[in-house]
Amino acid sequence: MTAKSTGLEFEQSILSLDDKIAEMRELGLDLEPEIQKLEGKRQQILDRLQSQLTPWNRLEIARRQGRPYALDYILGGMTEFVELHGDRAFGDDASIVAGFARLEGRSVCVIAQQKGKDTRENILRNFGMPNPEGYRKALRVMRLAERHHVPVVCLIDTPGAFPGIGAEERGQAQAIAQNILEMARLKVPVVAVVLGEGASGGALGIGVADRLLMFENSWYCVISPEGCAAILWGDRLKAKDVSAQMRLTAKDLLEMGLVDGVLPEPAGGAHWNPQAAIDTFRETVARELETLSAVPMEELRQRRIEKYLSMGVWTEEGR
Repeated sequence: MTAKSTGLEFEQSILSLDDKIAEMRELGLDLEPEIQKLEGKRQQILDRLQSQLTPWNRLEIARRQGRPYALDYILGGMTEFVELHGDRAFGDDASIVAGFARLEGRSVCVIAQQKGKDTRENILRNFGMPNPEGYRKALRVMRLAERHHVPVVCLIDTPGAFPGIGAEERGQAQAIAQNILEMARLKVPVVAVVLGEGASGGALGIGVADRLLMFENSWYCVISPEGCAAILWGDRLKAKDVSAQMRLTAKDLLEMGLVDGVLPEPAGGAHWNPQAAIDTFRETVARELETLSAVPMEELRQRRIEKYLSMGVWTEEGR
């Protein structure tokens, strides 16, 4: 699987080479030496781009069409997936996928935010923006996992919880707050992975975990750069400038101790080689669950609570 022709501005040289390589293969002639040279040049460009990516570039990659979404990781990295629906109070929310599967032979509960790959699916998935019934469904399934001693894996990829009037009327803030509280004291191991976008309380609503991991070109922040620029300057077009100051990339958050690990992506981003990203996800999460399962449950819960209580703590020394 390769990236679509509707690539980002800084990817155009790679896409041009892809077109040339495709044309040469279609000719059916013995052009393999020339094709190999072009493929080598393509890899060199990818490697150079990877070393020059700015925070804004990484945010663009996190949003890029063709990047693998949650169901790609579930169906490609897990087996025997069974999806559960509904919050038993209002209805179902297709922007959150919840159910049970096997990961490297281990039973897991999986909670995921799912975006659409085309207009029709984006409407169905509400562009990956959950409503309160989505968070309540997630919590219902996590409680079921706790009852059966099954670890929880959360896949985060949202531009934020849905800000509609109906969502607020049905208790959006309360649903997110309830999830944060309940996830902090779940009696099973929890691993969360930011796949692309991790914005605001919409991400945190399924993001309280023993191990919080981020893909290399994902971002995680209380607000998007566009929202930040609009609030501070009344101009969303300043988002590119402010993104570098927000420290929202995986590297920044790892340095600040807010996430526990960064998953490497293929050069240029996961969209160039989705299967490689899926394999990395499967192997890393399986390893993390193996480690967490060896820790006594009460100790694990206490570590989780202390981890979040310690975030943002600072002291001021006297002169």
